[in-house]
Amino acid sequence: MMCLWDRMIGEKCKIRLGCARKKCYLRCGIRPVYHWGKMQYMEFNQLPVEVRARVKEWLAFEYDPRTREEVQWLIDNDLEGLQEAFRCDMTFGTGGLRGLMGAGSNRVNIYTLRRVTLGLASYLRSIYGEAQELRVAIAYDSRNNSQKFAQEVANTLAVNGVRVYLMRGERPTPQLSFTVRVMRCQAGVVITASHNPKEYNGYKVYWADGGQVVAPHDAGIMAAVATAKNEANGKRIPAEGQVITLGPGIDEAYLNTILQGLYHPECVRAQAKMPIVYTPIHGTGGALVPQLLKRMGFANVQVVPKQRDPDGNFPTVQSPNPEDPDAMNLALQLANQTKAVLVMGTDPDADRLGAYVRRPDGEYERLNGNQIAVLLAYYTLKSLKEKGKLPKKGQIVRTVVTTRMLDALAATYKVGVVEVLTGFKYIAHWIQAEHNADRFIFGAEESHGYLAGTAVRDKDAVQGCGLLSEMAAWCYERGQNLVGLLEELYSTYGYWREEQRSLVLEGEAGREEIAQRMKRLRENHPTTLAGEKVTRVVDYLENEVNADGVLIPQSDVLQIFTDAGSLITARPSGTEPKIKYYVGVQCAYQGWEASQAAGGKRCQALLEAVMGV
Repeated sequence: MMCLWDRMIGEKCKIRLGCARKKCYLRCGIRPVYHWGKMQYMEFNQLPVEVRARVKEWLAFEYDPRTREEVQWLIDNDLEGLQEAFRCDMTFGTGGLRGLMGAGSNRVNIYTLRRVTLGLASYLRSIYGEAQELRVAIAYDSRNNSQKFAQEVANTLAVNGVRVYLMRGERPTPQLSFTVRVMRCQAGVVITASHNPKEYNGYKVYWADGGQVVAPHDAGIMAAVATAKNEANGKRIPAEGQVITLGPGIDEAYLNTILQGLYHPECVRAQAKMPIVYTPIHGTGGALVPQLLKRMGFANVQVVPKQRDPDGNFPTVQSPNPEDPDAMNLALQLANQTKAVLVMGTDPDADRLGAYVRRPDGEYERLNGNQIAVLLAYYTLKSLKEKGKLPKKGQIVRTVVTTRMLDALAATYKVGVVEVLTGFKYIAHWIQAEHNADRFIFGAEESHGYLAGTAVRDKDAVQGCGLLSEMAAWCYERGQNLVGLLEELYSTYGYWREEQRSLVLEGEAGREEIAQRMKRLRENHPTTLAGEKVTRVVDYLENEVNADGVLIPQSDVLQIFTDAGSLITARPSGTEPKIKYYVGVQCAYQGWEASQAAGGKRCQALLEAVMGV
């Protein structure tokens, strides 16, 4: 009986202990592996042929011993895990490349990132030609292996003739976007998995405008990746001067740009002692947010001690996501001790902002992503109008799942609203279009991402912390807090309530279930949902246009509108194994608690109805 290695490689091992001994040695002599009997081999043979081909490559190729040991362990112990690890080559989603770290073509490791980087270098050269110097900026977050991955990407680019600007230490993703623009790079790369659990990492690519790549560049890069030669042991030592480590000057430039974009520094000076609590949740925000608040003039900012330092294990939280109330528990404990007016948290790469506000009764009110968007949009619009700087034909840009209360707010200030697909890269892409940078006022997505101005082309929680803190001081000057202001806005524009629920469906069976759920909604969408009549269905797999008359790219998103003004959206996640359902309702404002109860009840009923289809 042949061993698994014999069957895969088609050669006999040089050393053989036989089936009865239960072990054999690979002919390469790397390590002993358990011999497989006929039944186990048949299980392996049932895997798709393309999966087995990739496994064969990773065992035969000159990968490092630890990687080959991990692949062999999967063969011996976890065929399902093996299939997931080698199911495909990684591709771009809404957040770039993102996935579990580990061995395999569908995992984040130095080999998959090296291959993607070779494709990126090749694609850049095809676009810009041989004569032009290519420059790429690289940043990385606090996750495990992020620094190692960033150095690998830097070396791979450098040995392929690209000049690299590498950030000094862990730095926020929005600062990478800023750096691409300031250093006049053709592209940027950030190693991050945003707010995902600790087992994940990722690779985001930015284009010369500072925004994440979109069509056609995303497809162009992946096409170049597909033809890139997989170098396991290629030359990795770049020429001197090809990798330049950026010093504190880039921090200064970024922070100064944010400071120049604030609206009411006089309110901060007047409320300098206003107590604030901030947590970076073990991420990159700790490097810059406290500095920013101090330079603004806030003298009573407390950073959560146990979450101050970067730590890729995120030891104090289950999920390093400021959207998750559990991730903010330590910050709220400190806030109760210090009676902080405002509590803020950022995710590991500091592009998402979460916040709580102290109410007059001393309790803390969580602001969801849409509420923060409304507050920041209102503050930006009001401040620009008062200063006479509101642009002609100005626009707020939001994603299709972000609150439409922004539309009502924009109408008051006679500015437009542009709707784009989910993912902040589409907001950045709109800004880059002809003349749009002069019209852009504010961008938002419901998942706690915001941007004012155009110096950065991605959601920016560092800037968001500065704006929200200044706004809190501005409210304090008026004898008010942010919740009180939000109630004023609800009284004017009506109460808008949004909720979102996700179903995690992992593996091949999970992907099929997600596809079937979307198919059922498309082919048999309901005529009523929770007693509300369906009046319109929008399928983004078909051609749709935004407010500018621009064609929106096709995407697996379905939206259902009802006669009660409700909006229900379903879409698969672009970065995680889940399907997401969003619901938004509106009604007359009847006070904070009564409106929350009524709006929440309607949202829950609609969610249950649509998820049952």
